[in-house]
Amino acid sequence: MTDLLKYEKRGHIALITINNPPANTWNEESLSGLKTLVESLNADREIYALVITGQGEKFFSAGADLNKFAEGDKAVARDMARYFGLAFEALTNFRGVSIAAINGYAMGGGLECALSCDLRVAEEQAQMALPEARVGLLPCAGGTQNLPWLVGEGWAKRLILCGERIKADKALEIGLVEEVVPTGKALERALELAEMACQQSPSSIASCKQLVMHAREASSHEQGWRLERELFVDLFDTEDQKEGVQAFLQKRTPDWKNR
Repeated sequence: MTDLLKYEKRGHIALITINNPPANTWNEESLSGLKTLVESLNADREIYALVITGQGEKFFSAGADLNKFAEGDKAVARDMARYFGLAFEALTNFRGVSIAAINGYAMGGGLECALSCDLRVAEEQAQMALPEARVGLLPCAGGTQNLPWLVGEGWAKRLILCGERIKADKALEIGLVEEVVPTGKALERALELAEMACQQSPSSIASCKQLVMHAREASSHEQGWRLERELFVDLFDTEDQKEGVQAFLQKRTPDWKNR
């Protein structure tokens, strides 16, 4: 782990706080730490959900520290792109439900971090942008791929090509975030959603998430439908499937094992 990330386990929820004030920027250490942490959470059968937020009241994350690119060193650029890619791919591939609690500015790689999560809750004062082209760069951590999927090509081009910065209410309107809450309430609401996710079978959630992500790339509906049926049957190899049905029939709360 790294001091640039704070980690706390709350029941079945992992809470990660980006801790690099004043703007919670990402660097090699924090990105490598995020990748390692998410991979360890995947191996922890007691973790069902993940919430990520920013330290302080102003920034979720301002993205990369541009000082890294001041010298125009191509090798540095290649290394940073790799660190960003591996970290946020790991976050995307987290087997449980991931939720970004956007407590302030989410810019560049900060917004790409939120885009790598399953859900996004933003505080009313939050602002979001992918301003890389303004400084001669481009989003290299999934922004050009994830944003169009959420908001459509038109709005993705407005944010990426025109450098438009949007506020939380507009982000909600276009589907960039799922909910807007009062200032200071993003983490609370994200944890509530995570608790809701923890009531579901973690085995089922992992398969459902795989299917939803597969829909982005499926060459045909038939392919997705076939995989859906296969994963449904595969759940009958898990303890959670048996526990879920028995708990329902016995009118009790299920005791999930994530197995």
